Amino acid sequence: MRIATSLSVLAVLGCAAAAPWPVEKRAQCASTLQTAVDRSNTLLNNWFNLNGTGQLLDGSLWTDTNAWEDLHNLMLATGARNWDNLAETCFLGKMALRGASQAEWESLLAGSNDDAQWMILSLWKMGDYRATYGKARGPYDTAANYIYNLIVNEWDTTVCGGGIWWSKAHTYKNAITNQLWLFVNAAAYLRFGGSAYLDRANKAWAWLSASGMRNSQGLWNDGLTSDCKNNGQTTWTYNQGVIASGLGSLYAARGSTDTSLLDQAEITLNATMSLLTVNGILKESCDNAVSSSCNHDQQIFKGIWTKHLQFYLDAAPADRVGRYRSFLEAQRSAVFHYGTGGDGKIGNVWYAPSQGGSLFTPETTTSGIAAHVAAAKYGVC
Repeated sequence: MRIATSLSVLAVLGCAAAAPWPVEKRAQCASTLQTAVDRSNTLLNNWFNLNGTGQLLDGSLWTDTNAWEDLHNLMLATGARNWDNLAETCFLGKMALRGASQAEWESLLAGSNDDAQWMILSLWKMGDYRATYGKARGPYDTAANYIYNLIVNEWDTTVCGGGIWWSKAHTYKNAITNQLWLFVNAAAYLRFGGSAYLDRANKAWAWLSASGMRNSQGLWNDGLTSDCKNNGQTTWTYNQGVIASGLGSLYAARGSTDTSLLDQAEITLNATMSLLTVNGILKESCDNAVSSSCNHDQQIFKGIWTKHLQFYLDAAPADRVGRYRSFLEAQRSAVFHYGTGGDGKIGNVWYAPSQGGSLFTPETTTSGIAAHVAAAKYGVC
Protein backbone atom coordinates (compact mmCIF):
# COMPACT_ATOMS: atom_id res chain seq x y z
CA MET A 1 0.00 0.00 0.00
CA ARG A 2 1.26 3.47 -0.88
CA ILE A 3 0.24 6.42 1.24
CA ALA A 4 -0.31 10.05 0.24
CA THR A 5 2.74 12.11 1.08
CA SER A 6 1.74 15.78 1.23
CA LEU A 7 -0.14 17.93 3.70
CA SER A 8 -3.36 19.42 2.43
CA VAL A 9 -2.95 22.31 4.84
CA LEU A 10 0.09 23.59 6.65
CA ALA A 11 -1.36 24.27 10.06
CA VAL A 12 -4.90 24.27 11.36
CA LEU A 13 -6.34 25.56 14.57
CA GLY A 14 -9.30 23.51 15.73
CA CYS A 15 -10.71 21.32 18.43
CA ALA A 16 -11.26 17.58 18.41
CA ALA A 17 -14.70 16.59 19.57
CA ALA A 18 -14.82 15.28 23.12
CA ALA A 19 -11.09 15.78 23.59
CA PRO A 20 -10.00 16.51 27.17
CA TRP A 21 -8.54 19.78 25.90
CA PRO A 22 -8.02 21.15 22.39
CA VAL A 23 -5.53 19.08 20.44
CA GLU A 24 -4.64 22.14 18.36
CA LYS A 25 -4.09 24.62 21.17
CA ARG A 26 -1.47 26.63 19.24
CA ALA A 27 -0.20 26.99 15.69
CA GLN A 28 2.11 24.15 14.74
CA CYS A 29 5.33 23.92 12.75
CA ALA A 30 4.43 22.86 9.20
CA SER A 31 7.88 21.58 8.23
CA THR A 32 8.11 19.35 11.30
CA LEU A 33 4.60 18.03 10.71
CA GLN A 34 5.56 17.22 7.12
CA THR A 35 8.53 15.22 8.37
CA ALA A 36 6.21 13.34 10.71
CA VAL A 37 3.88 12.59 7.79
CA ASP A 38 6.79 11.33 5.68
CA ARG A 39 8.02 9.05 8.45
CA SER A 40 4.47 7.82 9.07
CA ASN A 41 4.25 6.85 5.42
CA THR A 42 7.47 4.90 5.93
CA LEU A 43 5.96 3.14 8.94
CA LEU A 44 2.80 2.11 7.13
CA ASN A 45 4.39 1.24 3.80
CA ASN A 46 6.97 -1.01 5.42
CA TRP A 47 5.05 -2.66 8.24
CA PHE A 48 1.27 -2.25 8.08
CA ASN A 49 -0.48 -5.51 7.24
CA LEU A 50 -3.49 -3.77 5.72
CA ASN A 51 -5.09 -6.75 4.02
CA GLY A 52 -4.42 -9.21 6.80
CA THR A 53 -4.32 -8.71 10.53
CA GLY A 54 -4.47 -4.92 10.54
CA GLN A 55 -1.37 -4.97 12.72
CA LEU A 56 2.20 -3.81 12.23
CA LEU A 57 4.51 -6.61 11.18
CA ASP A 58 7.05 -7.21 13.97
CA GLY A 59 4.90 -5.08 16.26
CA SER A 60 2.94 -5.99 19.38
CA LEU A 61 -0.48 -5.29 20.85
CA TRP A 62 0.41 -2.32 23.00
CA THR A 63 3.06 -0.77 20.76
CA ASP A 64 0.74 -0.94 17.74
CA THR A 65 -1.91 0.71 19.89
CA ASN A 66 0.45 3.61 20.55
CA ALA A 67 1.20 3.87 16.84
CA TRP A 68 -2.49 4.29 16.00
CA GLU A 69 -2.79 6.97 18.68
CA ASP A 70 0.26 8.78 17.28
CA LEU A 71 -1.01 8.77 13.69
CA HIS A 72 -4.42 10.10 14.69
CA ASN A 73 -2.74 12.68 16.92
CA LEU A 74 -0.75 13.73 13.86
CA MET A 75 -3.78 13.97 11.57
CA LEU A 76 -5.60 16.09 14.15
CA ALA A 77 -2.58 18.38 14.22
CA THR A 78 -2.24 18.76 10.45
CA GLY A 79 -5.90 18.93 9.57
CA ALA A 80 -5.08 16.53 6.73
CA ARG A 81 -6.70 13.15 6.25
CA ASN A 82 -3.71 11.17 5.02
CA TRP A 83 -4.83 7.87 6.55
CA ASP A 84 -8.52 8.62 6.88
CA ASN A 85 -9.62 4.99 7.14
CA LEU A 86 -6.94 3.88 9.59
CA ALA A 87 -9.45 3.69 12.45
CA GLU A 88 -11.47 1.29 10.28
CA THR A 89 -8.61 -0.90 9.03
CA CYS A 90 -6.26 -1.32 12.00
CA PHE A 91 -7.04 -4.29 14.23
CA LEU A 92 -8.09 -2.13 17.18
CA GLY A 93 -10.51 -0.09 15.11
CA LYS A 94 -11.94 -3.14 13.37
CA MET A 95 -12.74 -4.76 16.70
CA ALA A 96 -14.47 -1.62 17.89
CA LEU A 97 -16.50 -1.18 14.71
CA ARG A 98 -17.77 -4.74 14.63
CA GLY A 99 -18.97 -4.36 18.21
CA ALA A 100 -16.63 -6.84 19.89
CA SER A 101 -18.00 -7.95 23.23
CA GLN A 102 -16.38 -7.30 26.59
CA ALA A 103 -15.46 -10.99 26.69
CA GLU A 104 -13.60 -10.63 23.38
CA TRP A 105 -11.63 -7.66 24.67
CA GLU A 106 -10.84 -9.62 27.81
CA SER A 107 -9.52 -12.51 25.73
CA LEU A 108 -7.37 -10.19 23.63
CA LEU A 109 -5.83 -8.50 26.66
CA ALA A 110 -5.06 -11.77 28.46
CA GLY A 111 -5.06 -10.07 31.85
CA SER A 112 -2.73 -7.18 31.00
CA ASN A 113 -3.92 -4.09 32.87
CA ASP A 114 -1.32 -1.74 31.41
CA ASP A 115 -2.00 -2.80 27.80
CA ALA A 116 -5.69 -2.25 28.47
CA GLN A 117 -5.11 1.40 29.27
CA TRP A 118 -2.95 2.08 26.22
CA MET A 119 -5.88 0.72 24.21
CA ILE A 120 -8.37 3.03 25.93
CA LEU A 121 -6.25 6.06 25.04
CA SER A 122 -5.90 4.97 21.43
CA LEU A 123 -9.62 4.28 21.04
CA TRP A 124 -10.45 7.71 22.41
CA LYS A 125 -8.06 9.33 19.95
CA MET A 126 -9.60 7.43 17.04
CA GLY A 127 -13.00 8.62 18.20
CA ASP A 128 -11.74 12.21 18.39
CA TYR A 129 -10.56 12.01 14.80
CA ARG A 130 -13.76 10.48 13.46
CA ALA A 131 -15.93 12.98 15.32
CA THR A 132 -13.89 15.84 13.85
CA TYR A 133 -15.04 14.75 10.38
CA GLY A 134 -18.63 13.96 11.24
CA LYS A 135 -18.24 10.21 11.69
CA ALA A 136 -19.62 8.26 14.61
CA ARG A 137 -17.28 7.92 17.57
CA GLY A 138 -19.68 5.77 19.57
CA PRO A 139 -18.17 2.35 18.75
CA TYR A 140 -14.75 3.53 19.94
CA ASP A 141 -16.05 4.96 23.20
CA THR A 142 -18.09 1.81 23.78
CA ALA A 143 -15.04 -0.38 23.26
CA ALA A 144 -12.96 1.83 25.56
CA ASN A 145 -15.66 1.55 28.22
CA TYR A 146 -15.71 -2.24 27.94
CA ILE A 147 -11.97 -2.27 28.50
CA TYR A 148 -12.20 0.19 31.38
CA ASN A 149 -14.74 -2.06 33.08
CA LEU A 150 -12.29 -4.96 32.86
CA ILE A 151 -9.76 -3.17 35.04
CA VAL A 152 -11.73 -0.88 37.34
CA ASN A 153 -11.96 -3.60 39.99
CA GLU A 154 -8.23 -4.30 39.81
CA TRP A 155 -7.62 -1.58 42.41
CA ASP A 156 -6.58 -3.41 45.56
CA THR A 157 -5.91 -2.16 49.08
CA THR A 158 -4.81 -5.45 50.64
CA VAL A 159 -1.26 -5.26 49.23
CA CYS A 160 0.79 -2.06 49.57
CA GLY A 161 -2.30 -0.10 50.60
CA GLY A 162 -3.70 0.43 47.12
CA GLY A 163 -2.85 0.55 43.45
CA ILE A 164 -3.89 -1.25 40.30
CA TRP A 165 -2.28 -4.62 39.72
CA TRP A 166 -0.01 -4.89 36.66
CA SER A 167 -1.92 -7.97 35.55
CA LYS A 168 -4.76 -10.19 36.67
CA ALA A 169 -2.16 -12.61 38.03
CA HIS A 170 -1.92 -10.16 40.96
CA THR A 171 1.82 -10.60 41.46
CA TYR A 172 3.19 -7.09 40.86
CA LYS A 173 2.29 -3.45 41.40
CA ASN A 174 4.26 -1.12 39.21
CA ALA A 175 4.56 2.48 38.17
CA ILE A 176 3.31 2.51 34.59
CA THR A 177 0.01 0.73 35.25
CA ASN A 178 -0.86 3.19 38.01
CA GLN A 179 0.44 6.24 36.17
CA LEU A 180 -1.82 5.27 33.29
CA TRP A 181 -4.70 4.79 35.75
CA LEU A 182 -4.19 8.35 36.96
CA PHE A 183 -4.13 9.70 33.41
CA VAL A 184 -7.05 7.63 32.11
CA ASN A 185 -9.33 8.62 34.98
CA ALA A 186 -8.47 12.30 34.95
CA ALA A 187 -8.89 12.39 31.18
CA ALA A 188 -12.17 10.47 31.41
CA TYR A 189 -13.49 13.04 33.88
CA LEU A 190 -12.58 15.85 31.49
CA ARG A 191 -14.24 14.06 28.58
CA PHE A 192 -17.37 12.65 30.13
CA GLY A 193 -17.77 14.11 33.62
CA GLY A 194 -18.69 11.83 36.49
CA SER A 195 -17.31 12.22 39.98
CA ALA A 196 -16.19 8.57 40.13
CA TYR A 197 -13.49 9.24 37.53
CA LEU A 198 -12.16 12.21 39.45
CA ASP A 199 -12.27 10.30 42.72
CA ARG A 200 -10.23 7.48 41.18
CA ALA A 201 -7.71 9.91 39.73
CA ASN A 202 -7.27 11.61 43.09
CA LYS A 203 -6.90 8.25 44.80
CA ALA A 204 -4.36 7.12 42.21
CA TRP A 205 -2.16 10.17 42.74
CA ALA A 206 -2.42 9.94 46.52
CA TRP A 207 -1.28 6.32 46.37
CA LEU A 208 1.48 6.93 43.81
CA SER A 209 2.89 9.88 45.72
CA ALA A 210 3.13 7.79 48.89
CA SER A 211 4.30 4.58 47.21
CA GLY A 212 8.02 5.26 47.26
CA MET A 213 8.39 4.41 43.56
CA ARG A 214 9.82 7.86 42.85
CA ASN A 215 13.41 7.89 44.00
CA SER A 216 15.55 10.62 45.54
CA GLN A 217 16.58 11.82 42.07
CA GLY A 218 12.98 12.56 41.13
CA LEU A 219 12.73 9.59 38.74
CA TRP A 220 10.24 6.74 38.91
CA ASN A 221 11.61 3.23 39.16
CA ASP A 222 9.72 0.33 37.61
CA GLY A 223 7.71 -0.88 40.59
CA LEU A 224 7.47 -2.31 44.08
CA THR A 225 8.92 -5.37 45.76
CA SER A 226 6.73 -7.95 47.44
CA ASP A 227 7.20 -6.06 50.71
CA CYS A 228 6.15 -2.76 49.10
CA LYS A 229 9.56 -1.15 48.70
CA ASN A 230 10.94 0.60 45.63
CA ASN A 231 12.49 -2.25 43.63
CA GLY A 232 15.25 -0.05 42.22
CA GLN A 233 14.67 -1.32 38.70
CA THR A 234 15.34 0.78 35.61
CA THR A 235 14.01 4.33 35.42
CA TRP A 236 12.63 4.06 31.89
CA THR A 237 11.78 7.32 30.14
CA TYR A 238 8.12 6.47 29.56
CA ASN A 239 7.45 6.27 33.29
CA GLN A 240 8.68 9.84 33.61
CA GLY A 241 6.37 11.07 30.84
CA VAL A 242 3.11 9.35 31.70
CA ILE A 243 3.17 10.63 35.27
CA ALA A 244 3.38 14.16 33.84
CA SER A 245 0.38 13.77 31.54
CA GLY A 246 -1.56 12.27 34.43
CA LEU A 247 -0.75 15.16 36.74
CA GLY A 248 -1.50 17.69 34.01
CA SER A 249 -4.88 16.08 33.47
CA LEU A 250 -5.60 16.05 37.18
CA TYR A 251 -4.64 19.73 37.37
CA ALA A 252 -7.22 20.48 34.67
CA ALA A 253 -9.80 18.20 36.27
CA ARG A 254 -9.47 20.04 39.58
CA GLY A 255 -10.17 23.34 37.86
CA SER A 256 -6.65 24.41 36.89
CA THR A 257 -5.89 25.88 40.30
CA ASP A 258 -3.66 23.38 42.10
CA THR A 259 -0.25 24.22 40.67
CA SER A 260 1.45 21.85 43.10
CA LEU A 261 0.45 19.07 40.69
CA LEU A 262 2.39 20.80 37.92
CA ASP A 263 5.36 21.26 40.22
CA GLN A 264 5.34 17.54 40.99
CA ALA A 265 5.21 16.69 37.29
CA GLU A 266 8.10 18.98 36.55
CA ILE A 267 10.30 17.50 39.25
CA THR A 268 10.29 14.33 37.17
CA LEU A 269 10.37 15.99 33.74
CA ASN A 270 13.39 18.04 34.76
CA ALA A 271 15.11 15.01 36.26
CA THR A 272 14.58 13.19 32.97
CA MET A 273 16.23 15.98 31.01
CA SER A 274 19.14 16.01 33.41
CA LEU A 275 19.70 12.33 34.12
CA LEU A 276 18.29 10.28 31.23
CA THR A 277 20.11 12.09 28.45
CA VAL A 278 23.46 12.27 26.71
CA ASN A 279 24.34 15.74 25.47
CA GLY A 280 20.74 16.79 26.00
CA ILE A 281 19.22 13.90 24.02
CA LEU A 282 17.08 11.15 25.54
CA LYS A 283 18.83 7.83 25.98
CA GLU A 284 17.55 4.59 27.44
CA SER A 285 20.03 2.41 29.28
CA CYS A 286 19.69 -0.13 26.46
CA ASP A 287 20.40 2.39 23.67
CA ASN A 288 23.91 2.10 22.26
CA ALA A 289 25.25 3.46 19.00
CA VAL A 290 27.51 0.43 18.63
CA SER A 291 25.31 -2.37 20.00
CA SER A 292 21.81 -1.73 21.38
CA SER A 293 20.05 -4.27 23.57
CA CYS A 294 16.54 -2.77 23.73
CA ASN A 295 13.64 -5.16 23.34
CA HIS A 296 10.57 -4.21 21.31
CA ASP A 297 8.83 -2.68 24.33
CA GLN A 298 11.80 -0.53 25.29
CA GLN A 299 12.26 0.71 21.73
CA ILE A 300 9.13 2.89 21.92
CA PHE A 301 9.66 4.41 25.38
CA LYS A 302 11.34 7.70 24.37
CA GLY A 303 8.56 8.57 21.96
CA ILE A 304 5.99 7.93 24.67
CA TRP A 305 7.87 10.38 26.88
CA THR A 306 7.68 13.10 24.21
CA LYS A 307 4.01 12.39 23.50
CA HIS A 308 3.05 12.57 27.14
CA LEU A 309 5.06 15.75 27.59
CA GLN A 310 2.89 17.13 24.79
CA PHE A 311 -0.23 16.00 26.65
CA TYR A 312 1.11 17.59 29.84
CA LEU A 313 1.72 20.90 28.07
CA ASP A 314 -1.78 20.74 26.57
CA ALA A 315 -3.09 21.02 30.12
CA ALA A 316 -0.46 23.31 31.64
CA PRO A 317 -0.57 27.12 31.59
CA ALA A 318 1.26 28.85 28.75
CA ASP A 319 4.03 30.08 31.04
CA ARG A 320 5.16 26.48 31.59
CA VAL A 321 5.60 25.69 27.89
CA GLY A 322 8.80 27.65 27.38
CA ARG A 323 10.65 25.46 29.86
CA TYR A 324 10.50 22.52 27.45
CA ARG A 325 10.53 24.11 24.00
CA SER A 326 14.25 23.88 23.31
CA PHE A 327 14.44 20.35 24.71
CA LEU A 328 11.67 19.10 22.43
CA GLU A 329 13.34 20.78 19.48
CA ALA A 330 16.63 19.07 20.37
CA GLN A 331 14.91 15.69 20.32
CA ARG A 332 13.38 16.43 16.93
CA SER A 333 16.73 17.46 15.52
CA ALA A 334 18.44 14.38 16.93
CA VAL A 335 15.79 12.07 15.49
CA PHE A 336 16.11 13.79 12.11
CA HIS A 337 19.90 13.95 11.92
CA TYR A 338 21.04 10.92 13.94
CA GLY A 339 18.05 8.62 14.22
CA THR A 340 16.75 8.47 10.66
CA GLY A 341 18.21 6.03 8.15
CA GLY A 342 18.54 6.49 4.42
CA ASP A 343 15.33 4.53 3.82
CA GLY A 344 13.33 6.81 6.12
CA LYS A 345 13.03 4.35 8.99
CA ILE A 346 13.85 5.76 12.42
CA GLY A 347 16.13 3.93 14.83
CA ASN A 348 16.25 3.76 18.60
CA VAL A 349 19.54 5.68 18.91
CA TRP A 350 18.92 9.42 18.91
CA TYR A 351 21.87 10.70 20.94
CA ALA A 352 24.59 9.94 18.36
CA PRO A 353 25.04 8.70 14.81
CA SER A 354 24.56 4.96 14.61
CA GLN A 355 27.72 2.91 14.37
CA GLY A 356 25.77 -0.21 13.54
CA GLY A 357 23.96 -0.40 16.86
CA SER A 358 20.71 1.39 16.09
CA LEU A 359 17.66 -0.84 15.68
CA PHE A 360 15.12 0.01 12.97
CA THR A 361 11.69 -1.40 13.75
CA PRO A 362 8.05 -0.29 13.76
CA GLU A 363 8.43 0.57 17.44
CA THR A 364 11.50 2.75 16.95
CA THR A 365 9.94 4.48 13.96
CA THR A 366 6.73 5.11 15.91
CA SER A 367 8.82 6.54 18.73
CA GLY A 368 10.53 9.00 16.40
CA ILE A 369 7.22 10.05 14.85
CA ALA A 370 5.90 10.95 18.31
CA ALA A 371 8.97 13.11 18.91
CA HIS A 372 8.31 15.03 15.69
CA VAL A 373 4.62 15.54 16.51
CA ALA A 374 5.37 16.85 19.99
CA ALA A 375 8.09 19.17 18.69
CA ALA A 376 5.82 20.49 15.94
CA LYS A 377 3.45 21.73 18.61
CA TYR A 378 5.73 22.81 21.42
CA GLY A 379 9.25 22.94 19.99
CA VAL A 380 11.01 25.65 18.00
CA CYS A 381 10.03 26.09 14.36
